[in-house]
Amino acid sequence: MRVFDIIEEAFKAISTNKIRSGLTVLGIVIGIASVIALTAVGQGSQASITASIESAGANLLTVTPGAQRSANMVRAAFGSAQTLTPDDASTISELDNVAGIAPQVNGRYQIVATSGNTNSQVIATTPGYQTVRNVSVASGSFFSDRQVEDASRVAVLGYQVAIDLFGDPANGGSDPIGQTVRIKSSKFTVIGVAAQKGGTGPENADDAIYVPLSAGQKLLAGQSKYLSSISVQARDQASMTQLQTDITNLLLTRHGINEATSADFSVLNQSDLAASATSTARTLTLLLAAIAGISLVVGGIGIMNMMLTTVTERTREIGLRKAIGAKRRDVSFQFLVEAVVLTFASGILGVLLGWLISLALSRFGGLTSVVTVEWVLLSFGLSAVIGIVFGFYPARRAAGLNPIQSLRYE
Repeated sequence: MRVFDIIEEAFKAISTNKIRSGLTVLGIVIGIASVIALTAVGQGSQASITASIESAGANLLTVTPGAQRSANMVRAAFGSAQTLTPDDASTISELDNVAGIAPQVNGRYQIVATSGNTNSQVIATTPGYQTVRNVSVASGSFFSDRQVEDASRVAVLGYQVAIDLFGDPANGGSDPIGQTVRIKSSKFTVIGVAAQKGGTGPENADDAIYVPLSAGQKLLAGQSKYLSSISVQARDQASMTQLQTDITNLLLTRHGINEATSADFSVLNQSDLAASATSTARTLTLLLAAIAGISLVVGGIGIMNMMLTTVTERTREIGLRKAIGAKRRDVSFQFLVEAVVLTFASGILGVLLGWLISLALSRFGGLTSVVTVEWVLLSFGLSAVIGIVFGFYPARRAAGLNPIQSLRYE
């Protein structure tokens, strides 16, 4: 028989019992849709995490106070100790491969304005923070070195903080520039609003306020001896590892520590953090795909069950075909094609449904989802493999029927 004839016969056989075929297809459709939707969420999470880390600044190293992680335990939480000083930051800035540096004193405070209030992270730093941490100003300006020297009471609001305090300008909110906000018990004049960067959690740049380092130390932290962290920008990505080593050796010497395992600080490499986050997100994606793949196996069992029932119902037809000259491979191929047609059609419907679900999750669920060509092709391949694997036994059973006994079957 020609392949075209076999495929035509397969469609006729499938359409004979539409309800049963539809229910069988449904299992595969749900499985494929689950794979597409869940992997899209996993891929979206991976892209979102990578973008969030990269938006923090290019070629970034972050020095934080507190003991490093050891093989057995964490002796102190990052940033919980007071071990970094402004002199440490000044000395680090003199190292080779340093393109920029920004010492920081961070704290979370209640911010009050005439039209609203919010609880946000306040970052007391220097103008270098704008370059090191990739902060763009949407309106107004960032504070200058002179304002840091004078401990000026000025502030640059993050995008979300500006909306929380003064409303969205697109919906009738007031212009924050020139207005006054109270942080702790001190008043600061708003001189700028940062551009939106996006992100969530404690490191959300949109939920932050930037003030001069000297003003933050004096008015908010109440001390000028210690820093919360130091952000360092390497000249290029190739020099990040060497700069990380140089900073570690420098601070070990300055702090009088002989062994790196006893360090009272940590140097975090942005590249290592991005690689770790990407690896975790990739593992999560594969785990989600494996969970969704279970439903594909269940759907494949449904395909096998349907095909075995079909073989039983068409026993006389099989006997007749063999009686007029059909060979075992013809009968086997026909039933195998029917199984593959079922699963391939299921694959098409499953991909479309999975794509729609991923769009719905992005639009209404607040999740980032990315449907990739690789997973779509893999889903189609899985549907074909399931058809072959779970259709093989019914096809072989059909091919092995005795033609005389089959013609006598009632």
